[in-house]
Amino acid sequence: MRICAPGPRLPLESPPARLRVLQLGMGWFAQQPGGLNRYYADLLAALPAAGIEPRGLVCAQAPLETDAVLPVAAPRESLIRRWLALRLAVARELADAEPAVVAAHFALYARPVLNLVDGLPLVVHFHGPWAEECQVEGSSRLATLARFHVESSVYRRATAIITLSQAFKNLLIRRYRLQAERIRVAGGGVDVHHFAVALSRQQARASLGWPADRPIALAVRRLARRMGLEDLVDAAGRLRRSVPDALVLIAGAGRLSEQLHERIRSLGLGQHVRLLGFLPDAQLPLAYRAADVTIVPSVALEGFGLTAAESLAAGTPPLVTPVGGLPEVVAPLAPCLVLESSGVRAVADGLADALRGRMPLPDAERCRQYAARHFAWDAVAARVAAVYRQAAGAGDHP
Repeated sequence: MRICAPGPRLPLESPPARLRVLQLGMGWFAQQPGGLNRYYADLLAALPAAGIEPRGLVCAQAPLETDAVLPVAAPRESLIRRWLALRLAVARELADAEPAVVAAHFALYARPVLNLVDGLPLVVHFHGPWAEECQVEGSSRLATLARFHVESSVYRRATAIITLSQAFKNLLIRRYRLQAERIRVAGGGVDVHHFAVALSRQQARASLGWPADRPIALAVRRLARRMGLEDLVDAAGRLRRSVPDALVLIAGAGRLSEQLHERIRSLGLGQHVRLLGFLPDAQLPLAYRAADVTIVPSVALEGFGLTAAESLAAGTPPLVTPVGGLPEVVAPLAPCLVLESSGVRAVADGLADALRGRMPLPDAERCRQYAARHFAWDAVAARVAAVYRQAAGAGDHP
């Protein structure tokens, strides 16, 4: 019998070295809820599994529930104090252990440290056109121009820019005149396990004290003008003609609260529209699950539509206006979830079709599976990590 000698052992492919990335955020989600801060906190939690060692700096109150993020100043401090605190914190981080990449999530907090990180790769996470968003909410022309200048100076310095959608990539090219090859679309992420509620719709309603026998549409939105909430209230007036027992619930806080209350009162919609106020993060999955549908009635500058993805993860189909990146979130699952347009008539007609069973809505399991495939943080963090490595010269082109 012939005995063959073992061949030479092939070296095992070693995982890529961990990359240290200094993450300049805005605020901390537990203290300042919002889309940018949620993205930042969830991304930092997911990056270590993608081979990234994040170190975060934010304007928040100490202490935080993680050692990976340092609060450098209270968000209510003057802008000058926040900028000085950020510069001091960045200088200390660079002296302690220079990062391979600096990632910035908010142009206002990246601008004062640009000279300190000169020579380091800078990756900017573009969460939206800050200047234009403020203009929509009533900012003066001078303030808008100043914000646009801050944004532009940061984006021009960036080695690469990460966006949440193709729509926002197009906006960066068109409005800020940036080269397409510097922009990467990584999409937005959702903690799908957090939003996967193991309750039926009726059980979720009972837990929240919501009516068991009424069709319910839920909007989870900051109460701001570009969110289209005035249209939603007016649409509820049209909706009650075809679905008399329909109930529209709006969860969120913001400057429009008093105006929306007055609009609901003046239109006699007190039995059809309710403002729930701010919902704690622990209640959001239940609220999404308890609704028959959710509605994202945005009229401008919607880059991703985090609430639509969260709703899907909870098993509830979201209707969205064809604004910005919203169609990219839901159209691959069911094109009918994208309304014909923004505005009162389109929102009212879409809700009526959905609540009366004239629209073929995906069921809870299809929604959850779709969310898990498209928005789970492990996949999103891997795409972001690839951009960081490419910027640092440590990996292939993503």
